[in-house]
Amino acid sequence: MARRRTKLFITIIALIVAFAGGWAAYAGAAWVAFGKNTELPEERDSLDVTIVVPIESADAEVDQVVNGLGRALDALGKTWECVLVFDGVRGAAWDKAQVLREQFGARLQTVTFEKYFGESVCLSAGAEIARGRVLVTSPQYVQIDPIEIGRLLVAIEEGADMAIPWRKPRVDPWLNQLQSATFNWLMRRINGGKFHDLNCYLRAFKRQVLLDVSVYGDMYRFLPLIAQRQGFRVVEVQVRHLKEWGKAGFFGLGVYVRRFLDVVGVVFLTRFTLKPLRFFGSVGLALMLPSGLALTIMIAQRLFWDKGLYGRPVFVLATMMFVLGVQVVGFGLVGEIIIYTHARNLREYRIERQWDDDGDDEPRV
Repeated sequence: MARRRTKLFITIIALIVAFAGGWAAYAGAAWVAFGKNTELPEERDSLDVTIVVPIESADAEVDQVVNGLGRALDALGKTWECVLVFDGVRGAAWDKAQVLREQFGARLQTVTFEKYFGESVCLSAGAEIARGRVLVTSPQYVQIDPIEIGRLLVAIEEGADMAIPWRKPRVDPWLNQLQSATFNWLMRRINGGKFHDLNCYLRAFKRQVLLDVSVYGDMYRFLPLIAQRQGFRVVEVQVRHLKEWGKAGFFGLGVYVRRFLDVVGVVFLTRFTLKPLRFFGSVGLALMLPSGLALTIMIAQRLFWDKGLYGRPVFVLATMMFVLGVQVVGFGLVGEIIIYTHARNLREYRIERQWDDDGDDEPRV
């Protein structure tokens, strides 16, 4: 019986070690990506706004989104274009896009993927061919009153680098509202931000935001937090909520697990990217201290009270936890070495303006 328990403990610890190794690899990639310093591309055509719409469903309201936002921008006197990124889907949405291309001509561009890649990839693909000075991302249905795009653009014109909406009041089911409110409250507590609605994807931001901030996987949801951490000014604007797509009620267990892992990733990226030893050192010490205490007690019992270690699976578990703690601290040290060797290429700050002492009162942006 003791041997079975010992094997079970060994299996559990092996899984933990494998997870820690994978997390360390992920963290190393994040450090390199975080240090990206991309310059602005060559001058593009002088359009005011580019709308990027990821299409993930054949039932997408392509015509309503393009027409609604287009009319709102025309009323504001803005020059605009729209990029529809089909994320591995065609169907009725594709047919609507062809009709819109005949209606708007060069104002409408389409990008297609052979398979699903996610919203972050769609955003990157759309931004690569965008010609507008301001990028506006929209869900594939009319989630927010299109007129509200004017408020987001006004915030950009007043100096914000990114403007995100706050749907108030909400019109989706109360259980969805509760889950969304809990998620946003948790993010405010963890990251110290003041955002109330990270789940709304009608956003406006300057092109430089996407050039300086690496977006991958499901991190587009947390783009405001990462952009703010990079020094960009992010403001929240209350908007009118029209409707909500998606499932009402509780989601599958896998969704909550992915969201939890995303939150852990965001915490690491926003607080420990350039201080990896603090993160891994804390985790390592949390493993080493209790296991080291248990090992000390059991070894003292063996030396002074002649109590054997055989048949005590706790001794094996404590030993492996202590070794795992040492390994995790080692990951942190490796991370510090990576940060040190790439320190000259890393930039976690952003200069908003620079004043020169040359007698000119005008600041240099």
